[in-house]
Amino acid sequence: MAWLQVRLAITPEQANHWEDQLLEMGAVSVTFMDAQDQPIYEPDLGTTPLWTQTHLLALFESDVTQEQVLAQLQLRNNQLPETAFETIEDQDWERSWMDNFHPMQFGKRLWIVPSWHQAPEPQAVNLLLDPGLAFGTGTHPTTALCLEWLDQQNLDHSQLLDFGCGSGILAIAGLLLGAQHAVGTDIDPQALEASRDNAQRNQIPDTQFDLYLPKDMPQQSFDVVVANILAGPLVELAPVITSHTKLGTRLALSGILAEQAEDVRQAYEKDFALDLTTEKEGWVRISGVRR
Repeated sequence: MAWLQVRLAITPEQANHWEDQLLEMGAVSVTFMDAQDQPIYEPDLGTTPLWTQTHLLALFESDVTQEQVLAQLQLRNNQLPETAFETIEDQDWERSWMDNFHPMQFGKRLWIVPSWHQAPEPQAVNLLLDPGLAFGTGTHPTTALCLEWLDQQNLDHSQLLDFGCGSGILAIAGLLLGAQHAVGTDIDPQALEASRDNAQRNQIPDTQFDLYLPKDMPQQSFDVVVANILAGPLVELAPVITSHTKLGTRLALSGILAEQAEDVRQAYEKDFALDLTTEKEGWVRISGVRR
């Protein structure tokens, strides 16, 4: 079955109005996309920002015609945004989505492997992880930077903290690479659930991986701390993150744009001997050792 896709060029202020209108007209889905490759970083908590120039995409079933949709739109508003129509052929959407994800290697030992793929190197350290709601599947440069750093570390018998654990990918990678025990913390309960599910998929015992909301996090120090969040929270939470370290603790921070690196470095350089900043595709990793 084919689908009729309607594309409206709108401003953020028009989004709610046109979303409601199209759903009332029978659209089976409404989504928003960036019209000009304009990134949005660090939105305010509880907000869902849109781009200055946004495309609204509405999908209608095949028995709805372009003429019917256009007539309805014109009836509802005399000032119709720029509008385009396209016929979308049906396909196996799940298979198409799955085909976009392949095993990825990070460093010398570590692979991230979707569950529907065979591990390319069965004797390597293979972390089974499927894309999901929580951040952290290895595809983003910030996650890759942290995974590559973990692969370079000797983690044997270490205690590891994943601050802002998301999917749990960093903590689980650390455990598979030799850490004795890991703790993950995140403000989103769904992230903790995803982390727990991913740990079980990788046969990590519950006793080896503890998960907490920040308010429940016990005060303890770790041998290794990774935090892949955003520059603003990393600066704001520097005292909290530092409080979980001790002399010799190894630290890796990411989720930082290159132009934000100096602010983050300044927040940590008093307590840590920092390495040179590592950059990947405009994002950076800051690492060091607690003085």
